[in-house]
Amino acid sequence: MRYFTSVDDIGPLDVAVKEALEVKRDRFAYSHLGRNKTLMMIFFNSSLRTRLSTQKAAMNLGMNVIVLDVNNGAWKLETERGVIMDGDCPEHLLEAVPVMGCYCDIIGVRSFARFESKYDDYNEKILNQFIKYSGRPVFSMEAATGHPLQAFADLITIEEHKTKKRPKVVLTWAPHPRALPQAVPNSFAQWMNAAGYDFVITHPEGYELAPEFVGDAKVIYDQDEALRGADFVYAKNWSAFADPNYGQILSKDRAWTITSEKMALTDNAYFMHCLPVRRNMIVSDDVIESDRSLVIPEAANREISAEVVLKRLLESL
Repeated sequence: MRYFTSVDDIGPLDVAVKEALEVKRDRFAYSHLGRNKTLMMIFFNSSLRTRLSTQKAAMNLGMNVIVLDVNNGAWKLETERGVIMDGDCPEHLLEAVPVMGCYCDIIGVRSFARFESKYDDYNEKILNQFIKYSGRPVFSMEAATGHPLQAFADLITIEEHKTKKRPKVVLTWAPHPRALPQAVPNSFAQWMNAAGYDFVITHPEGYELAPEFVGDAKVIYDQDEALRGADFVYAKNWSAFADPNYGQILSKDRAWTITSEKMALTDNAYFMHCLPVRRNMIVSDDVIESDRSLVIPEAANREISAEVVLKRLLESL
């Protein structure tokens, strides 16, 4: 594996999950792979779980780790080709990227959607420049349109807790005070479809995701109907995808908040969220604190998904 940006890069999911569970049993079994190898983690946006889990995974594999926060301690980077650089960006990404590649063996990039250009966001302008110009294996630590490390961890978590071969998994939109990217729901949908679960997406009208991520999922606009019989409920906010409202908030309807009353409609479902979560906007206190909440095991599995990805990238060097 040379790059990791989507479910298409990981191969058969049953093999990937089996490998993840093997890694989880002994996180240091492959520490020889990373000896004298360096991971560079590049952050254009804030991070807690991704930063900590990916760094820990690299350390498990014996790697050295360099962490660069582009917005704090580095030159501000210009990303547009052909621009006259007479503004506040003294360095261009086209020079910075290959320079970064000189100092490491693998690069992880975190760069959210900017909501300035749907075309640029959905063509993964930042991530693809690293893939094209760094000369190194590159993986996404969340990009404009996807968060595959999170979705892989979500899959591992569901596989660990499911009680039937094909559980019903519901991805539900929930309200939020800020406009958020579609990256997490996009990847979650992509991975759940690939896993072959009974997968349902529910959201208010106007919040339809890109068709290439929705795939064959059932889309239901009545949240209560969607939740009935669910085994797993994944709550997440996202802003509008479709033009002319791309990146905008269309609703803050608190009726979509996941509460104990909503969870009572399910088949004693587990609750999931990628974190950080706005309590009593996305989910009520009693639901996220219940014994059916998987948000902490889910976050813990971020270390495992990252380690599997890094292990495969190291094996390809």
